[in-house]
Amino acid sequence: MSHQRLNTYEVEPDALKAIMAMEKYVRKSALDLKLRELVKIRASQINGCAWCLDMHTRDAVNEGEDPRRIFVSSAWREAPELYTDREQAALELTEYVTRIGEAGVPDDVWHRAKAVFDDNEIAQLLMAICVINVWNRIAVSTRADLPTLDT
Repeated sequence: MSHQRLNTYEVEPDALKAIMAMEKYVRKSALDLKLRELVKIRASQINGCAWCLDMHTRDAVNEGEDPRRIFVSSAWREAPELYTDREQAALELTEYVTRIGEAGVPDDVWHRAKAVFDDNEIAQLLMAICVINVWNRIAVSTRADLPTLDT
């Protein structure tokens, strides 16, 4: 079992403040809470971030998300009936932004998002995708310890 390498926020508390400012912006956005959690879950799956997956899957269930949608979210394209058009566009955009170095964000992906989100919502969605990627990169790099299981 690996152990946490560094608690970035204890060593550099201003780093946490900076990321939390972005997180607060996203939380105040007009984006639906369940959609935001799906975005966080999908990016965290791609990035292999156990800490964030643990947190956001529990948060989503606590907010009333159907666990089935969480279980299937890594294969959402195979189950489009479980996700709205907006959720599908957000999940697709999340995948491309998270893997931005591979192909950028293709025009067709962008146009599908623009078909269901206005400019303000796309900006808010991009910030939600970006902030979860920041959290993922810190947690994976430092091997953040998972919280203990409530038994």
